[in-house]
Amino acid sequence: MKKILYTMASAAMLLTTACESMDMEPLSQGNSESWYSNELELEMATNEFYILGYWNQPLEGSEQWTDNFTYRQQNRNPGSNGTVLDGTMNGQQWEVYNLWQQSYKLIARANTLLANYHKAAGTMTEEKLNRFAGEAYFCRACKYAELICYFGDVPYMDGTETITAAEQKGRRNKDEVKELAYADFDRAIEYLPVSYGNAAQHATRGAALAMKARFALYNGDFDLAADAARRCMDLKVYQLEPDYSKLFLQSTKENPEKIFFIPRSIENKVVLDQWYVNNGLPRCAGGYGSDNPSWDLFAAYLCTDGLPVDESPLFDPRNPFANRDPRCTKTIVEFGTEHCGFDYNPRPDVMQVMNYTTGSMQSNQDNRAVNQYASYNGLVWKKGIDISWTENGKQVERDYMMMRYADVLLMYAEAKIELGELDATVTDAINQVRARAYGVAVGATTSYPAVELGTQEEMRKAVRIERRMELANEGLRYMDLIRWKLAAKALNGYNYINLPPTELLNNIVKKDLWFWGMTPQIDEDGLADFSALYNAGLVALGAKRVFPDRQYLWPIPTHDIELCPNLKNNPGY
Repeated sequence: MKKILYTMASAAMLLTTACESMDMEPLSQGNSESWYSNELELEMATNEFYILGYWNQPLEGSEQWTDNFTYRQQNRNPGSNGTVLDGTMNGQQWEVYNLWQQSYKLIARANTLLANYHKAAGTMTEEKLNRFAGEAYFCRACKYAELICYFGDVPYMDGTETITAAEQKGRRNKDEVKELAYADFDRAIEYLPVSYGNAAQHATRGAALAMKARFALYNGDFDLAADAARRCMDLKVYQLEPDYSKLFLQSTKENPEKIFFIPRSIENKVVLDQWYVNNGLPRCAGGYGSDNPSWDLFAAYLCTDGLPVDESPLFDPRNPFANRDPRCTKTIVEFGTEHCGFDYNPRPDVMQVMNYTTGSMQSNQDNRAVNQYASYNGLVWKKGIDISWTENGKQVERDYMMMRYADVLLMYAEAKIELGELDATVTDAINQVRARAYGVAVGATTSYPAVELGTQEEMRKAVRIERRMELANEGLRYMDLIRWKLAAKALNGYNYINLPPTELLNNIVKKDLWFWGMTPQIDEDGLADFSALYNAGLVALGAKRVFPDRQYLWPIPTHDIELCPNLKNNPGY
């Protein structure tokens, strides 16, 4: 999809959520008894499907629930790692309530259109009429898919009954809801166009195929995932953007790698939340520098010989960005390089850095010896962040991307691996993604560490690390850990941080032990172990991550359970 129409009035509108309120008629759509009677009304109704609030949870915030992320505030108060990773999830927290609320809002909109769109029959072609229905089926499928992945069994409504009525029936078995969601995806695939030409675009057939593949992969239906991903690839309308860095910048709008996204626009006052902007920008550039890539993620990037850091002779813990997969320095800012108009260098003895806007040196606010609130672990995000974030009053119109072609390739490869169908299409899919990172053709196997066909276990490990390197900070790591049953292992432990500045200067810099005094070890699941560095006094413990097994499923919102007692909570809550 290229661009999506949306109305600002509806984007700003927030309906009160609860058991008794989700049946409210969206005011911007008019009364359903007199609406949906012509093409204009159907177009306006489907525009409402793409209100950003329906879609930007959980993806846009979920990286902070993973081992890819660390937040300064958490590390200032060890033991307080946020609701998802401190083991205290409950049905009253915002993440739970918002995901439930927004999903059922969009489902209600989709159901209302499906119950009424026939009124416009005869005013347009059947193909166009079906397209509007296809959008509703797509949205309903996506939201039910998301709900059962997070909550398991959920109330199901496919008509204009109120959510109250649906919840009074209790939670429907997730396997039944799953099959209904697959059927909706299939209708969307049948009805949606491959492209909208030059018209403003909504969900496409490719988006429906790709989202079905993701949902099937999450549910272990690998045959369906492989088939849907392959059919998306066979459309021949998507391709990898040659420049990995360019893809995520706010200046990059239409792009053949983007399959499903919602655009932001400064002109239309739909911009990235200031919390994300300020926390993502380094302190020298006027931000907080407090949303940080974790050391776990940094250690996960392979070296240019295709080996992990603890196996490759190319890795130097004192120069940890050298000889790494190119996506490492395109995702995390390399020390001593320009970022957002300044040299970024958190090394404790670097007190001044170049300001490229003024052409002069200035105090290094990204050094904890200068500013105690600089990044606690020395790392800041680069992916999607550039100097343009400091312009226009820090208003950022970076598109909200939910699906891109690289993910489809990796989903296809993973599904085939899990099916035991190990063939050249598997390695080709992975290597297309990896070769792009190195800026070479997939066939130039002497110019990048191409993945070779191996055992199922070897291929499983290869595609999982490829996903982590390729998709970091795109909101997919959390559900990957959940479906791989690695969350309890990866998310119980500590964020590691640098020691206080004085100790860093005395114990690390003067002893030439910056950045890491020794190489972290990587286990069979690609997870890093920093215990040796900690035992040697080279790092400190930040916030402790706690992920009990019960959190593989989220709790049902407390307010809905109180209003609808037939809703039973998930075990452990």
